[in-house]
Amino acid sequence: MGILKASSTVEVDAPASRCYEIISDLENSPKWQASMVSCEVLKADSEGRAELVEIESDAKVRTLTSRIAFAYQPETGMTWEQKKGDMKWMTGSWTLEDLGDGRTRAIYALEADTGRMLGLLLKGPVGDKVKGWLTNDATSGLKKFAEEGTV
Repeated sequence: MGILKASSTVEVDAPASRCYEIISDLENSPKWQASMVSCEVLKADSEGRAELVEIESDAKVRTLTSRIAFAYQPETGMTWEQKKGDMKWMTGSWTLEDLGDGRTRAIYALEADTGRMLGLLLKGPVGDKVKGWLTNDATSGLKKFAEEGTV
């Protein structure tokens, strides 16, 4: 059993509403998150937002598949919980803080139990690299996409 816990923070030169628009558009997340291989919406909520998705992520040591349920906090972020997948369990969040003057602090957090086999692959420096890859990729991708419209 290996607990993977990581977070990354970035300041974005874009309003929180723009950052929220980007992070909540899950189908297009692979365009700005290099670690996300694919994202398929399986179920949408009454407002048309992705509620249950299947995501394939490049964790460097192998590709991981997760079926994830999302909950939205408009303009301030979102949370998620794995319902089925390669991890024993996984939760995560985006938190968006309005800094004024059209700037936003975005915090991406992830916590998971990798299980025994994957935990063995993610020990020591390899685990640190994977944690950095997964979290820093999300925040740097959001920053670049929000500020420049490209990745």
